[in-house]
Amino acid sequence: MTATPEAPRFLPCGERAFLIEYHDPGAVRAALEAADLRAELVPAARTVLVRVAHPGALDGVRGQAERLLAGPPAPVPAEASRTVVVPVRYTGEDLANVAELTGLTTAEVVAAHTARPWRVAFGGFAPGFAYLDGGDPRLAVPRRASPRTEVPAGSVGLAGEYSGVYPRASPGGWQLIGRTEVVLWDAARTPPALLRPGCWVRFEEVR
Repeated sequence: MTATPEAPRFLPCGERAFLIEYHDPGAVRAALEAADLRAELVPAARTVLVRVAHPGALDGVRGQAERLLAGPPAPVPAEASRTVVVPVRYTGEDLANVAELTGLTTAEVVAAHTARPWRVAFGGFAPGFAYLDGGDPRLAVPRRASPRTEVPAGSVGLAGEYSGVYPRASPGGWQLIGRTEVVLWDAARTPPALLRPGCWVRFEEVR
């Protein structure tokens, strides 16, 4: 059995957790948070891990989640619905290559990247890095054949269906289309990550 839009798949994951497989993990996470489910939620590309404090709570939380996801969509929490505006200078080294891969002009790539908000699907790769989905499908491009040994902090890139912003200098193979000065990760901030699963990101071009 595979996950479908109508039927999330529930998979056991040890004594204190279970995995929900679904085509839209952001919707699952928003629904569970709106219900104040007493569990830790860890979203990924196609799944949400639900982890409880002790084994005795597992069956109750799983039953609650199954009933919740079988009903109509729950209201989206205020935190999940917030939008973060990220100003970008679209001068990335791979902008022309992305235009060639997509059949768009560079101006059209920028317009497509800024035209609609992106949703934070999940975090990973590095502290503060967020995988953003829901953008213009024309911008789906492969990673670079040869990753760079160092990508500057603030670099805005594309890879597959996702967009993302590098929170610090690190190796990486995403197609770089721009740069922002926004600080994605600050250990002195509460919480440290600016972009958290469920919130929205709107890119704005600056010159």
